Amino acid sequence: MDVDLDGATWRKSTYSNGSGGECVEVADLPSGRAVRDSKHPEGPILVFSKGGWQAFVQGIQAGELCAELEPGQAAGIVAKVQVITL
Repeated sequence: MDVDLDGATWRKSTYSNGSGGECVEVADLPSGRAVRDSKHPEGPILVFSKGGWQAFVQGIQAGELCAELEPGQAAGIVAKVQVITL
């Protein structure tokens, strides 16, 4: 997928406290969404189609992508994803 990110407006979750924690930024695109690490904005960017983003968020909410997390951590991630997708 060839995507132009020059005019993208990136936003962080309101759960980000500015202390350099594990936070991502999301940008709305005409064809979907892009995600990057807020600590390394020049690094790799994940680009999702609209359907792919929806499946990604649903997978997090269902706990399908949280196999390596400690119990209870998934709920915090789901809350952060819900905030940045609004």
